[in-house]
Amino acid sequence: MSSLLVPYYEHPAVRPAEWAALLAAAPRLYAVVINPANGAGDHPDPAFAETAVRLRAAGVRVLGYADTDYGRRPHPEVVADLTRHRDWYAVDGAFFDQVPATPDAYPHYQRLASAAWSAGCGTLALNPGTPTHPCYARIADVLVTFEGPWSTYRTFPTHPGPPPGTHVCHLVYDVPPEADLTDDARRKGATLHCAVPGTGDHPWGTLPHTVRPAR
Repeated sequence: MSSLLVPYYEHPAVRPAEWAALLAAAPRLYAVVINPANGAGDHPDPAFAETAVRLRAAGVRVLGYADTDYGRRPHPEVVADLTRHRDWYAVDGAFFDQVPATPDAYPHYQRLASAAWSAGCGTLALNPGTPTHPCYARIADVLVTFEGPWSTYRTFPTHPGPPPGTHVCHLVYDVPPEADLTDDARRKGATLHCAVPGTGDHPWGTLPHTVRPAR
């Protein structure tokens, strides 16, 4: 079963071995999130375009990153990210980051979801990074209900899962190499996860321990 959703925010030309390792791990990957320039950027990047083609050819969903700034980023700016990801990288879906967990912002995200579907997004992932109001499961294929360090995740309790058809995902960083999150994440209600050793402001520049580049 594909259980890894991997946000990997490094350039393919800078980290070719790491991207090759992701391709080799294709059977275990539910999706990979690409993030060329804190979103799609203002011009297409051939290296990301080629990588997206190779991932899709290997049967991996490619999701384009879009920061929503907890509902504060204007709708047209987010939609511009969606259409650029579609036009430049032919992504399969969108990864909306910094999503609020409270229901008051739901109408804004419902509009964004409609725009994503109109742009051809087949998979929509929302990242509040914390347990969220169940209304968001109406529009999300994936809800990220935890994003944080291993030290916090160790005591993170089990939460009720969303309705059938929506995946729960846990994104955990600063994870020691001996820790295996697969069973732990499942026990805590997640069907998808990603556990990386990275720390600080840029943990998603590292790969999961289970995805190792060739040396």
